Amino acid sequence: MPTYVYKFTETGETIEVQQDFSDATLTEARHPVDGTMRPVKKVFTPIGITFKGGGFYKTDSGGGSSSSTAASTSSTTSTDTSSSSTSSTSAD
Repeated sequence: MPTYVYKFTETGETIEVQQDFSDATLTEARHPVDGTMRPVKKVFTPIGITFKGGGFYKTDSGGGSSSSTAASTSSTTSTDTSSSSTSSTSAD
């Protein structure tokens, strides 16, 4: 079950609450010190992801756009060449 962080809007204190994915977001929660119900807001925190094993490289997400542009240019050129030779063959 996932753990979510909520922040009390009045005091700025945070609590962790375990909830199902289908549960509604809390608007109030019991304060751990005095036990009163107080308004809370959900805090969104970044998650940490670690890729382990062979096949994950730092350079995989880097300069992919320049090589794909070159590949699309060369494929367009080869298509133009083949269509020219096809049209000259059909004219003969």
